[in-house]
Amino acid sequence: MTEALRELGTHIEAKRPDCILSWHIARGELTVEVSPSSLVSFVEFLKSDRTCKFTTLVDITAVDHPAREARFDVVYHFLSMYQNQRIRLRLAAREEDMVPSLVNVHSSANWFEREIFDMFGILFSGHPDLRRILTDYGFRGHPLRKDFPTTGYTEVRYDEVQKRVVYEPVRLVQEYRQFDFMSPWEGADYILPGDDKATQGADK
Repeated sequence: MTEALRELGTHIEAKRPDCILSWHIARGELTVEVSPSSLVSFVEFLKSDRTCKFTTLVDITAVDHPAREARFDVVYHFLSMYQNQRIRLRLAAREEDMVPSLVNVHSSANWFEREIFDMFGILFSGHPDLRRILTDYGFRGHPLRKDFPTTGYTEVRYDEVQKRVVYEPVRLVQEYRQFDFMSPWEGADYILPGDDKATQGADK
């Protein structure tokens, strides 16, 4: 399998050296680093080339690296059912960059790109309908960025008095902020390992 992937990587590099920055095989998978400006033409090549025939776009996702200048990696996974092979494309993008949309090459990219925009805030140029897909219309921020707080910014609840859903800033009660992790769960019939407080209570 590794030899087949090595031959595929060599073939792709020979055919499209203008698009590839580098490629490598790790854990039985071929990963190709591409430049954003060459993405669309390279994906068209992967789809039409007889040796490749990567006609199925399996998934698009992203990875956040806040400390890097090119903060995001946009990652594409393709499947060739004709050659029984998979390939991963990866490109680096800064926060203000616009990544070319693949909707005109693979229509299934539509919702994948909308999800990445919603979760990471990455913009895709040429997308026909780039709007949030998982969060609400008035949602602030992008939840899968590593600097997004785990509690979010807004609390959503149904107000019985107003008879509607209301949005409020998140408020954490003091008990939650200073949770006592040494206390056993309420109702437990056993003592957790290392729970010194429970042991002291039993001695009394």
